[in-house]
Amino acid sequence: MNLKKVVKTFVFLVLIVFSLPILAQNLANVRVDDLTDAQVRQLMQKAAAVGYTDDAQLAQLAVAQGMNPNEIQKLTVRVQKLREQDKTNGSKTGINTQGGLSLGGRTYNFPASDLDTDTTDTSLFASNYNSQYAYRRQQMRDAYGNLVPKVFGEDLFKNSKISFEPNLRLATPKGYVIGPDDDLIIDLTGDNEASYTLRVSPEGTIRLQYVGLISVGGLTIEQATSKIKASMIRTYPGLRSGRTSVAINLGNIRSIKVTIIGEAVRPGTYTLSSLGTVFNALYASGGPSKNGSFRNIQVIRNNHVINTIDVYEFLLKGIVKNIRLQDQDIINIPVYQTRIEMSGEVKRPALYEMLSTETLQDAINFAGGFSSQAYTANIKVLQNTSRERKLVDVDASHFASYKPINGDKYVVETILNRFENRVAINGAVFRPGKYELEKGLTIKGLIAKADGLREDAFLNRGYISRLNLDNTPSLLSFDVQKILNGTEADIPLQREDNVTISSIFDLRDEYSVEIQGEVRYPGMFKYADNTSLEALIQMAGGFKEGATPNRIEISRRVRNSDASSKAAITAQIFTIDVDQNLKLVGEPFILKPFDIVSVRNSEGYQVQKIVRIQGEILYPGTYTIQRKDEKIADIIKRAGGLTAMAFPEGASLKRPGTVIKKDKKAKSVVDSIDAAEQRQRLQNLKRLQFSQGVTDTASIQDSVIRSDFVGINMVKILEDPSSRFNLLVEDGDIIEVPKELQTVRVTGEVLKPINIVYKQGKGMAKYISESGGFTYNANRKGSYVVYANGTIRSTKHFLFFRNHPSIKPGAEIFVPKRAPKQPVRIQDFIGISTALASLAAIMVALLNK
Repeated sequence: MNLKKVVKTFVFLVLIVFSLPILAQNLANVRVDDLTDAQVRQLMQKAAAVGYTDDAQLAQLAVAQGMNPNEIQKLTVRVQKLREQDKTNGSKTGINTQGGLSLGGRTYNFPASDLDTDTTDTSLFASNYNSQYAYRRQQMRDAYGNLVPKVFGEDLFKNSKISFEPNLRLATPKGYVIGPDDDLIIDLTGDNEASYTLRVSPEGTIRLQYVGLISVGGLTIEQATSKIKASMIRTYPGLRSGRTSVAINLGNIRSIKVTIIGEAVRPGTYTLSSLGTVFNALYASGGPSKNGSFRNIQVIRNNHVINTIDVYEFLLKGIVKNIRLQDQDIINIPVYQTRIEMSGEVKRPALYEMLSTETLQDAINFAGGFSSQAYTANIKVLQNTSRERKLVDVDASHFASYKPINGDKYVVETILNRFENRVAINGAVFRPGKYELEKGLTIKGLIAKADGLREDAFLNRGYISRLNLDNTPSLLSFDVQKILNGTEADIPLQREDNVTISSIFDLRDEYSVEIQGEVRYPGMFKYADNTSLEALIQMAGGFKEGATPNRIEISRRVRNSDASSKAAITAQIFTIDVDQNLKLVGEPFILKPFDIVSVRNSEGYQVQKIVRIQGEILYPGTYTIQRKDEKIADIIKRAGGLTAMAFPEGASLKRPGTVIKKDKKAKSVVDSIDAAEQRQRLQNLKRLQFSQGVTDTASIQDSVIRSDFVGINMVKILEDPSSRFNLLVEDGDIIEVPKELQTVRVTGEVLKPINIVYKQGKGMAKYISESGGFTYNANRKGSYVVYANGTIRSTKHFLFFRNHPSIKPGAEIFVPKRAPKQPVRIQDFIGISTALASLAAIMVALLNK
C-alpha cells in the first residue's frame, strides 16, 4: 500500500514538473498597457488550467516568469476589472448558448440570420433590438422565398410627417351643419349694439334674449343665419330698414364620433372635430390593413352609402375627394377585390389594387411607367389558376385591353445588352471607335466615317471580326489598298462587325539604338532614319572628359549567319574615329536599328583617388593617391607622422565603399554606396540578427557599422613598412589614429552598459561584473571583444573552460542576446498531460495486479 502511495506521489510530481514549462513563458518584456482584454483573459485561462485561480496566485506566477513588479500591479488591476465586468454581464446581459440574447433577466430567442448588428456588443444590440427585430419580421417572404413587396399607399397613413388635422382657425364653412354643443356668436351693429354667445342645446335650439327659442339643429350656417335674422326682425325693426345688421359665426366647435369598420389597421370609434374629414379618420385609424381596399372606401350616413373614396386619386393625381364627416358617420373599409404586383424595370415596384374597369396600361401608369432599361415590347404575367401557376406573355399592343386578374405578377424585364446596328473600327484611323450601321455601309464608307487612314496604316492587309449566325466568331481578310483604289470589290458590313487596320509599328519591334560608356547620358534611344554616330553621341550629351573619340565600337546584328558553322559570325563590329568636337567631317557613319555604340576611356586617363587621414596626425586631411603602389606608411609619412599623443595600437582603417570626389564646384562630396553593397550590408545585418537571436536591429547597429573596418597593426606598419601589415590604400579609405584611450566599453546584454576605466591586466569577466553582470537573456558563450583598430576576438571554449580574449585600451566588450525560446502551446500541454496521464494509469493498473 505504501508503494502505491509513493508511485502516485511520483506521478503527481512528474505532472507538475511537465506542466511548469507551459506557464514558464518569459514575461519580463511584457507591458500590461499594451495587452488587449483578450490577451489578459488568455493569461487568466492558462493560470486556471493549473489551479491558479485567485489574484495572489496569478501574481506569484507572474513573478516566477520574470515580470516587472510595476507591471504585476497593473496586471492585478486589469484582472479584477475583467472579473467584475464578467459578473455584471453575467447577471444583466449576455448571449446564451441557444442563440438567444439575455437582457436584464429576459431572454430573446431568434435565428442568427435575423441579426443585423454585432451580437458581441450586447449594449448596442439591446438598444436596437426592438426596431431591428420588428423590421426583420416585416420582411415577409412568400412560398418561393421572395420578399413580399409593400402595398402601394400604405405609407401614406404611417408617415409622421403627413398630417390631415383640420385647420380650426378659418372662417366658418358655409355648408357647415349646426348641431348640439356648437356655440353661435351673434353680433348686432348699427342702431342696436349687442353680442350674444349661445350654445345649441341637445334639442337643437338656442334661446336669444328678447326673441325666445329658435330651432337651428340640422341647419347649415347659411340657413341658420336667415332663420335667426327673420326671428329678430320683430324685436329689432332696424334689421328690416338696414340700419341694424347681424353677423352669425361659430364659436366653439363640437366633437363628433365616427366609427371605422372593416379592414382598418385599428378599427373602432373615434372622436373627431366636427370639421373632420374622411382622411382625418383614416389617418387616426392607421389606414387600410394589408387586406383593406384603398380604392373603395365607403362613407355611410343614415344607413346609406353617400360616397366612396379612392386614395389613388390623391396619391397619383393630387385630387382630394375629402368629405366632411358628421356625427355617427360610419367609414367602411372593405377587402380588396383585385390586387396585382408590378416588378422588374418599373419606377415604383409594388402591389397595386385594380378596379374592374382598369387595364394593364393603368397598372403601368400606377407604377410610374417603365424605367430606362425596361424591355417594353412584352411583359410576362405570372398567374394563379385553380390548380397551379401559369405564364402569360402580353405584347405591347394589348396593354390597353388586357384585364388584370387578382394575384397577377407582372415582370418587366431588362433590355438585351447588345446593339442592333453597331459596327466598330480600330487601329490606324484618325477616329477609331463605334459607329452606326447604316443601310449599305461598306468598309470604305466606315473608313470615311473614321476620318480616313493614318499615314502609318498597313495597307497590305486588314481584317474583319464577324459573328456567324450561331454567334461563333469568324475572320475575314481584305486588301486595304485595293479596296480604297476600287480595284477590289468593297465588302458590305454586318451588325457587330469589328474592322481592324494595323499600324506598321504594330507589326514590328520598336526600333532603337543603344550607347554606353563614356558619354554623359548613356542608354537606349529611339531609332530614326539616317541617324548618324555623331548625332547619337550628341543626343547622349556628348563625351565625358575621359572619353576618347578614337576606337568607338559599333556592334550590329547579323541577319544571315551560317547556323551550321561553329565559327559563324554572331555580330558585326565596326571601329570608327570621330571628331572630338563632333564636327561634320567626311561621310558620316549611319546607324541601323538595334546598333550598340561603345565609347571607351582615353588611354592613361585616371580620375583622382582620395584618402582621408584624421586623428592624432600632424597634418590631417584628405590626400590624393600618387602611385598605384602607395601604402599606409607612405600616407602617414606625407601627413607628417603621428603626434606625441597618438595611440598607434588603436589606429583603424575604414573601407566602407564610399568615394570622395570633387564635383563641378570643387567641393568634396561623398558618393553613396551602390545598390549591390547596400543589399550585401542588409544581408549581413539579417545574418547577425539571426545568429545572436536579436529581434531589435537597433541593438546591433554598431556591430554592422564595425563590419566596414579593416583590422590593421599601425605599430608594425611604422616599425617595418615592408611588412605584410602595410596595406595598399584604396579610393575612399579613412585612416584614423586616436588619442591614447583610457576606457573600455561594455555593451549588449548586461545590466548597466557603461564605459569603465582601463586597467592593465584586468580580465573580461571583471569588466562585465563592474557593468552589473549578465542579464537573464544574455548569451554568455557568444561574448566577444572589438578592439580599437577594428579587429574582433571571440571567447574560446575547451570542455568546461572558457578562454576570454585580452582587453586593451579602447576595446568594446559586446554580450549578445540569447535566441528566444519557442513557447510551449496549449496543444503541447494537452498532449504531454494526456501522455503522462496514460502512463500513470498504466503504472497504477500494473501495481494493482
